[in-house]
Amino acid sequence: MSFCSFLGGEMFKDHFQPGIYVCAKCGHELFSSRAKYEHSSPWPAFTDTMHQDSVSKREDRPGALKVSCGRCGNGLGHEFLNDGPKRGQSRF
Repeated sequence: MSFCSFLGGEMFKDHFQPGIYVCAKCGHELFSSRAKYEHSSPWPAFTDTMHQDSVSKREDRPGALKVSCGRCGNGLGHEFLNDGPKRGQSRF
């Protein structure tokens, strides 16, 4: 499954079939469907990345990190700290 940046219509928000979400630009593995969960945002929500180097992060504002593909730098949105389904988890 190709995971695009959040600039267009998001087709994977309600998609919950097993698989791996990859960068639409370079094919780098980003997220597993096992880390995906339902959330009220208009985008898919994940608790963790597929690999330690799946994404790169930089501080954007308090409580939020800007997230890009760890290989090609394609913009993917944000990691919201402590906003996951369980206490202490992040939401990508």
